[in-house]
Amino acid sequence: MKTSKIILSLLACGVFALLPNVARAHGGEEHGAKGDEKTITGEVVDMACYIDHGAAGAKHADCAKTCISSGLPVGIKAADGKTYLIIGEHKPINSELAELAAKTITVKGKVTSRDGLNMIENAEIVPKG
Repeated sequence: MKTSKIILSLLACGVFALLPNVARAHGGEEHGAKGDEKTITGEVVDMACYIDHGAAGAKHADCAKTCISSGLPVGIKAADGKTYLIIGEHKPINSELAELAAKTITVKGKVTSRDGLNMIENAEIVPKG
């Protein structure tokens, strides 16, 4: 990545990393039970590169794995045309998802959206059956 892309990626990471804390700071009405439990299938992407320059797919797998492993935000590019930020129970689950970069997986969790951003929280990877 070029230096400007690295800076942009770090800024994106900061924004996404703060989302759960901002929601919690506003109390239950912002982070309450409004989200529905859903199961979503799609490609694991590193959000920094995906949002910055649309990087996804097998050609980007090694970079995505590196970015996700280093703590950058991770998401799922779903079959429904939306992209979702994925977090565990108020914590990242990057260590579980890094090896799955660019692969199609299914996750379940509470889906919420705000201001055009989509998130799956309390996410669990659904084992292939």
